[in-house]
Amino acid sequence: MCGMKPVCKIVKPLLTTNYYDAHVRVIGLYKAYYRFIPYLLRRFDIPKSEEDCRWKLREMFYKNACVTDIRVIDMLVIKGFMNLKEMTNNWQQKGHVIANWNPSIENKPCDFVGKFLAGVD
Repeated sequence: MCGMKPVCKIVKPLLTTNYYDAHVRVIGLYKAYYRFIPYLLRRFDIPKSEEDCRWKLREMFYKNACVTDIRVIDMLVIKGFMNLKEMTNNWQQKGHVIANWNPSIENKPCDFVGKFLAGVD
């Protein structure tokens, strides 16, 4: 019995040590993206409105709302800030930004004029 190793290993935190600090970082990331939306629309000239971008931002954050592990939250925040930095420095193209919208979610036009204006056969 003297040669047994401990069962639980203590892991080092990435950025934060408690849930409250991680929550503050997530809110800071959300606000940074929210403030960047008008610049995003002007810089990348995507065919979306500010309201569409706000809904997509909210959807992306709600997608990870069930994550409770602090290290995973920290990693998602780090990746979010990296993505924001790539957009602000123009390291991403218009296609990278528009890829966040899944085409299967949006309603497809069903009448002739709607298909013609959307460029769909």
